Formats: sequence, structure tokens, C-alpha cells
Amino acid sequence: MTTRFTIRPARLGEAGVLTDLCVRSKAHWGYDDAFMARAMSELTVDPDWIADGLVLLAEHGALPAGVAATADEGDDVWEIALFFVDPGHMGKGVGAALFAALRTLARDRGARRLTILSDPNAEAFYRRMGAVRIGEERSSSATGRLLPLLALDP
Repeated sequence: MTTRFTIRPARLGEAGVLTDLCVRSKAHWGYDDAFMARAMSELTVDPDWIADGLVLLAEHGALPAGVAATADEGDDVWEIALFFVDPGHMGKGVGAALFAALRTLARDRGARRLTILSDPNAEAFYRRMGAVRIGEERSSSATGRLLPLLALDP
């Protein structure tokens, strides 16, 4: 089933609501409160990213259904800094459309390669979007936890 939604740049003042969406989305995978508290910095939408036009919002009616952000890592490499879909909208096409829009945004900003440090639960989604695994990196939220590192051309 597909959800009707629109994708637009996030607006200043929406950082809090979008951060809440990121937290709901991450918590959907059953992480405990201690892990969620350690992950907060990774789930927080930076208002400066919004001001720089690097955050996209998928909207269903007047409610956020997904949020994504990209950041310039230098040497024409950009990363997907945030990518979260509200649990009620998972599996309904929001993520695929948001991903396509984020790729376009990064490409338009000069990206020649996109990297993704993925939650293990999201790796299959990114692979469906065309990303390939290029390695692993240690999580900053959990000791000893390795996260898939993926990449693709925008």
C-alpha cells in the first residue's frame, strides 16, 4: 500500500518535531532506553543543516512521515547523516521516494559518492536502493557494536 505524501525541504523551527520522528523510528526496532539515550546525538536534527538546505521532509498531510539529511564529507563524498521513516509509514513508499530525493539533493550539491553508516536493521533497505557494503565501523552508541558501511553513486 502506498501513502500519499510530499517531499520538501525542512523549515527552520521543525528540528524538534523531526528529532522526535527520528527517535520514534529508531525505537521501533526495540532498542532499550539506555541505548536510545546514548544515540540521541545521532538522532538529533541540527537546525544548521536545515538552514543550509540539507534536510528533506516527507509529509503526509500536515504530519512528518520521514526525514533525511545529507552532509558534505569532502572530496566529492557526501554522507547520509540522517534517514528515518515514521513507523506508521514504513513499507508504504515513503523511504524509497525520500531516498531518491536525497540522492538528487546530494548530486546537485556536487556529490560523486554517497556513504551510509547504517543501522543493521536498515541495511536491507539501503541495498534495495542500490547501495553496496564497503565495510564496517564501530558504533559511537554501543561498545563493541559494528555498523554496516555502505556506498553508492548519487
